[in-house]
Amino acid sequence: MSYPNAVTLTAADNTQLQAYTAFPNTQEPRPGIILCQEAFGVNHHIRSVADRLAQAGYVVIAPEIYHRTAKPGQEFPYDNFTAAIPHYGAITNEGLAADLRASYDWLQAQDAVLSDKIGSIGFCLGGRVAFLANAVLPLAAGVSYYGGGTHQLTRYAADLSAPHLFFWGGLDAHISKEQIAQVIEAVEAADKPYINTVISYADHGFHCDERPSYHPQAAQEAWALTLAFFQEKLR
Repeated sequence: MSYPNAVTLTAADNTQLQAYTAFPNTQEPRPGIILCQEAFGVNHHIRSVADRLAQAGYVVIAPEIYHRTAKPGQEFPYDNFTAAIPHYGAITNEGLAADLRASYDWLQAQDAVLSDKIGSIGFCLGGRVAFLANAVLPLAAGVSYYGGGTHQLTRYAADLSAPHLFFWGGLDAHISKEQIAQVIEAVEAADKPYINTVISYADHGFHCDERPSYHPQAAQEAWALTLAFFQEKLR
């Protein structure tokens, strides 16, 4: 499966990956954003987030990070995480770093992108990947929504290149308070700038209007802060 606005990238390990792209309706150079997928693929929701960011004035690329094991354009239903597990379990930090670098290089090659104003954002699995992106790329901003597994990347905290904005759901049974504390304590120990936001009444996946855990109020509040953060750091 493919979709409009797709590009094909080549990662450092010579694997090829498809990515969704979205451009603002302007001729002026704009900041770029790497959008990191949930565990369910670069699906309709992720593409809609890319389009929303483009409408806000950003050039966006959303790489398919399962490309080494999944078919191009492969998606997984929100009610069938089991189908995604083989691909989820096959990703590595090294492979992710290569995919992120390929996405970054694509943004750098666009005349429409301000080369020193590139950020990352991700949801669910992508929240963890967006954190990694901030450590392996010279970004100007990073945003992670309920990034499960980020506590396993605390060794990368010292390498963060830009301020990072974290969102967590207080009702999220997938990510413990102890895991959140591990992440924030590592960022603090590395003396890196961050904003940590726990929305007490939100669950995992609260931003996605295609999941049962969607919380309109929390999504609206988090999105407003996200746009303000990107406006401050990327404009």
